Amino acid sequence: MTLPASVTTGTWTLDASHSEIGFTVRHAGISKVRGQFKDAAATLEVGETLTDSKVTATIQTASFDSGDVNRDGHVKGEDFFDVEKFPEITFVSRHVKANGNSFDLVGDLTIKGVTKEVAIETEFNGVAVDPFGNTRAGVSGETTISRKEFGLTWNAVLEAGGVLVSDKVVINLELAFIAPAAA
Repeated sequence: MTLPASVTTGTWTLDASHSEIGFTVRHAGISKVRGQFKDAAATLEVGETLTDSKVTATIQTASFDSGDVNRDGHVKGEDFFDVEKFPEITFVSRHVKANGNSFDLVGDLTIKGVTKEVAIETEFNGVAVDPFGNTRAGVSGETTISRKEFGLTWNAVLEAGGVLVSDKVVINLELAFIAPAAA
């Protein structure tokens, strides 16, 4: 796979203030709850081709924010992320493969000490130079995981049947990376 001409080789860094690492999970079987992590760092090491490229990311679990202080406290606690014992979620890519007009970023996702391979369906959104001379690249991505596979097993049975929190979690990424400074 060849890179777009506007994507230069080198280590691109995540612009966290213009990126979002979020999720959606079904609550009580009737609605969806969304949240995001506010503190993350990532690098995109761009090689000569996409297959030579690599992504690494670290997310601080204590930065979890769903907009509800009580829920956030519960999710940060031992029932879910246990941020005291497991302060980080990490992702390290293994390879990239073409998938029609998009590509799959395949790698190891580690949550709560459990590592599983995931494929993130990713779309390249282009490159732009901002008013300050920084070259930026945009990427959107999505994957679905089973929270139980990562040891996030807490739940409550509903009186009418079903459970409070679905097993399926959709992870949504809107990422902006900044190119390495010119030599």
